[in-house]
Amino acid sequence: MTILNEQQQDAVTELINIGFARTAASLSDLTGHRILLNAPQVSVHPMEELLPELSSFIQGEVATVSQIFNGSIAGNALLVLNYEGAMMLTDLLLPHDYPSSHRLDASACEVLTEVGNILLNACLSVFGNLLKIYISFSVPSLHLEALSVLLDSLTIGDEGMKYALVVYTKFTMRDSSVNGYLLIVLGVLSLDSFLEAIDTWSQSGELPT
Repeated sequence: MTILNEQQQDAVTELINIGFARTAASLSDLTGHRILLNAPQVSVHPMEELLPELSSFIQGEVATVSQIFNGSIAGNALLVLNYEGAMMLTDLLLPHDYPSSHRLDASACEVLTEVGNILLNACLSVFGNLLKIYISFSVPSLHLEALSVLLDSLTIGDEGMKYALVVYTKFTMRDSSVNGYLLIVLGVLSLDSFLEAIDTWSQSGELPT
């Protein structure tokens, strides 16, 4: 199944909204500045459609924080920013007196990895807790590479990944904004299990109206 029905779309959007709200609160506490994550736009795409889908918005090298997860569903969760957006986000989050750079230095990479860690953990934890599915996470890692190289590298164990849940959002802070993508890449079996859990949760009446 490659397209979410209306009920699944609403449910996934609500779950991601909860994860984003937790992320924004954590980042605001961490930085002392109010940070917002705009309401997400959610869709599911076959992997072969992902490069043309994203390349119109992301050009050149991308900065990606990646976290592999396993359990009832298994896959790879990623925060994807273009290089310019990654630099802008870290500039906003680093102290005012920190010298600006034209490249992501060690401190910027550390900040970016922590942002990704907070976001990915928040969303995966929401999935696990509300959908009542067991998920364990790996330690996140930061990669700087071309978008095509990133997408080619996305495989898990013996299960070739076929689909990606694509979540477009925007970080807003100090009158500036940075666009980014949350990707949750799943094999066919994990996608089926995820959608079954979504349907069960939706039908339970726990989905806010």
